[in-house]
Amino acid sequence: MQDTKERIVSLADQLIKTRGYNAFSYKDISDPLEIKNAAIHYHFPTKTDLGMAVLDLELQHFMAGTAKVAAQPEDKQLKFLFDTFGKKHKEGLVCLMGSLSPDYDTLPSPLQEKITDLSGAILKWTSGCLEKGREKGLFRFEGEAYDRALLVITNLLASLLLSRVMGNKVFGRITGQLLRDLGAGK
Repeated sequence: MQDTKERIVSLADQLIKTRGYNAFSYKDISDPLEIKNAAIHYHFPTKTDLGMAVLDLELQHFMAGTAKVAAQPEDKQLKFLFDTFGKKHKEGLVCLMGSLSPDYDTLPSPLQEKITDLSGAILKWTSGCLEKGREKGLFRFEGEAYDRALLVITNLLASLLLSRVMGNKVFGRITGQLLRDLGAGK
């Protein structure tokens, strides 16, 4: 069973991905977990500390996931990224970048820096994957790999948001078109 600290981080992660960072309080965590706010403050003195823990965990999961697929061809590695977003889609969640970006200017600077680090890591990995895949003939696209990575990530982010409004099929349409545009997924 998860310990209290892990349960707090897990619920905060879910609240951020469904409501947004500014739309939840410690009470939204303490009530469902049946703990006192003091228990949350014990582990995370401030909401910023809690947000940092959520972002650290997300980055750890991303790095562990990419390490597991690092030996696979780049088209399979990119599928891992798409599958990660697909899992969030099935759970009715948006990713942390998509959830925290709209609130970015209202967040404390340590949290802003952590969001920038997470976003940078994901973009760097995606860019490298695309460039190596293009060199091997697995992907076709014009321009810089980093610019293409920006397009891929922004489309994945938007697919989660837009599928909430337009229905579940939107996610598959967007991700399918992205893969076709890259010449992948044949």
